[in-house]
Amino acid sequence: MGLIFQIIRIATPYLFAAAGGTIAERSGIVSLGLEGYMLTGACAAAFGSYYGGTVWSGILWGALGGTTLAAIHAIATIRFRADQIVSGIAVNILAVGTTRFALRVAFGSSSNSPRVPGGASGVLEIGGLLSIVFVALILDTTRFGLRLRAVGEHPEAATTVGISVNRIRAIAVLASGALAGLGGTFLALDQHQFSDEMTAGRGFIALAAVIFGRWQPFRVGAACLLFAAAEALEINLQGTSAIPSQFVAMIPYVLTIVALAGIVGRSVPPAALGKSGH
Repeated sequence: MGLIFQIIRIATPYLFAAAGGTIAERSGIVSLGLEGYMLTGACAAAFGSYYGGTVWSGILWGALGGTTLAAIHAIATIRFRADQIVSGIAVNILAVGTTRFALRVAFGSSSNSPRVPGGASGVLEIGGLLSIVFVALILDTTRFGLRLRAVGEHPEAATTVGISVNRIRAIAVLASGALAGLGGTFLALDQHQFSDEMTAGRGFIALAAVIFGRWQPFRVGAACLLFAAAEALEINLQGTSAIPSQFVAMIPYVLTIVALAGIVGRSVPPAALGKSGH
């Protein structure tokens, strides 16, 4: 049971970010900025918890932090039709620079924040699991979900029946920012501080889970748990002298590459994914 709880705990930031990535990509917007949303969310959560004095203010700030960065991506790609890959990369770079600057201004350090009120890990762990269920219900059982899927597959057809493609996509991207921000929030509150680049590539692994899960929420959630299990294995093998630590640290990333190498050629993304115009 201890291993199961460890896997769920490790998977929580992946689940939040991948849930957000799924809803954005199903609308046709590439979610390369998940890493940036998570990092900004983690930083904002630390600030919210520190200045607000409660875990709940940290959670709120974390979600808002991710949403704010996602809004920049939405404006660039939807309003100005910028290349979605380039915009995603720019968002990630912006997140690194902005969080370092914020730490420097507020705390006189560009590496980490002071200790902040943390906790609520159990609530966020349950929230991570429920985020996948929430996205699945939105996509499969609601009118908005039907429109979102239509926008991601056939935006021209959606436009002819009166659906605002830009509006649906904007909502999806903002929702992805909020969810990914909560993933970063979990990291900051669990460690009781924010540290520079603490997401450490988790946003990219979450995006890999979206692709590996073929943009289907429950498959995506299973992929997150698989990658978390690989990370748990890495942690449990760190004390083994028979295997060099460098090779142990590579396990989650090697699994990600192997998984994608076996699935990308056979997976079918949303037809309009990456196409800003309509």
